[in-house]
Amino acid sequence: MALHDELTAVQQCVDDLVRTVGRLEQQAGDHLAGVDVRRVRTDTDRLRESVALLRAAAPSPAPLTEPHAREFVTIPDTPYDSSLWANTGDLDDEGLGGCDRHAP
Repeated sequence: MALHDELTAVQQCVDDLVRTVGRLEQQAGDHLAGVDVRRVRTDTDRLRESVALLRAAAPSPAPLTEPHAREFVTIPDTPYDSSLWANTGDLDDEGLGGCDRHAP
């Protein structure tokens, strides 16, 4: 998993923790009131800030690049110039051997 994805997962977990601590604080009311709940609230807020700093310091993910567009070449329907194949001398003709030799 990429660094950016890991930091996003951590951010989501911390956000869940902050919401859960908030619900705990509301449900506990005066039973857990005092230093303990405030300390947990402060710790979760500090953790949220730390993760935000990590995300800001992390390099941004590489942008998704689009695949290179294929360049199409138009081939005309007109016949090729026959002079391209004239005076070829002793060149092989499509792998069939030279002009004075027989195909295998």
